[in-house]
Amino acid sequence: MVDRSRWLTILSHTVMLLGVLMVAFPLYLALIASTHTAEAIVQVPMPLLPGSNMWETYKAALFGGGKLGSNTSVAHMMWVSFVTAIVITVGKILISLLSAFAIVYFRFPFKMFFFWAIFVTLMLPVEVRILPTYKVVADLGMINTYAGLTLPLIASATATFLFRQFFLTVPDELVEAARMDGAGPMRFFKDILLPLSKTSIAALFVIQFIYGWNQYLWPLLMTTSENMYPVVIGIKRMLAGGEAANDWNIVMATAILAMLPPALVVILMQKWFVKGLVDTEK
Repeated sequence: MVDRSRWLTILSHTVMLLGVLMVAFPLYLALIASTHTAEAIVQVPMPLLPGSNMWETYKAALFGGGKLGSNTSVAHMMWVSFVTAIVITVGKILISLLSAFAIVYFRFPFKMFFFWAIFVTLMLPVEVRILPTYKVVADLGMINTYAGLTLPLIASATATFLFRQFFLTVPDELVEAARMDGAGPMRFFKDILLPLSKTSIAALFVIQFIYGWNQYLWPLLMTTSENMYPVVIGIKRMLAGGEAANDWNIVMATAILAMLPPALVVILMQKWFVKGLVDTEK
């Protein structure tokens, strides 16, 4: 048993609290700013207590109002972000599950070559191949479409590798038992592998949802219509250039709203997320 001194415990808790304050204070300022008027925020010093303009600010942010720099409401932008994140997440998980299943359980020529070809794409993220990818998507007429926002991002070498490593740990006896019961490959995949993989799927769902929700560079290229702006692009469009005044209360309210869906996903799936990352017996 390790002896812990009282002072070491106090020091560790102090460092932890300082870290929490450093992360939480900007969020607190954004929340407070979203409850005041734009004029009150630019006063020196800025108010540090909640104001009385919260309902008006969030109503203007969600349904339009103020100098938003866009005619599209934040509610619609969040819907675009949600659809994009869900399609990217589900697409990545499904493709990775099937590709890992094929690599582990099927015999075909050049199997390891194809696996390493998938793995090598880790060194070629979208930012590296963005010009040819944009050219292909533009030639297919997918600018300002959900397909253009999602299809180039749904393949995942990382998820394929993780599922492959997990499938390799599944005992061969399960495969033999399924074969003796007359189960075909897809029934074995659906009835045995998927239930065993549920914690890994949950962990990847959280990671990939946040990845899809926070996309900025690719939607910036793919969207020229305001109706297809995700909320991350929308926040940038709200910031006026030059000497024009910004509705900072609406900008801060939009930032708070944009953080809610990923935060809810993490909170609701926290147990599965941690279990999927640390459990050896899934």
